[in-house]
Amino acid sequence: MSITAEQIVELFRKDVRARKMFAELLVVEPDIRLVLINAVLRDIATKRDIEKLTDYITGLSNKISGLSERLARLEGAYSELTERIGDLDKRIDALDKRIDNVAKISWATLLAIIGTLIATLLQ
Repeated sequence: MSITAEQIVELFRKDVRARKMFAELLVVEPDIRLVLINAVLRDIATKRDIEKLTDYITGLSNKISGLSERLARLEGAYSELTERIGDLDKRIDALDKRIDNVAKISWATLLAIIGTLIATLLQ
């Protein structure tokens, strides 16, 4: 009776001690150890990778700081514009009142002139 590769894998899966012994046997072989190391190294970040990532994060942090400053300035400008618009609204309201007063005075003057003309014509 022959044993299949799947059965061997299943046996190693069940027997932790045998699996460790097999791993120790594999690690002793220089060629196999090199293959394992190279496979693991693909997934490990190097010091240079970490430096690049740190530089990138620092750059992003600087950009965020710059954006925060710009946002603060924009908020200040927005507040100033809101205040100025409020002042303009007040001035427009004052002008509306003055125009209403001028219109009332104009009507009063016109009525006075018409009254004077009628009085003059009736005499």
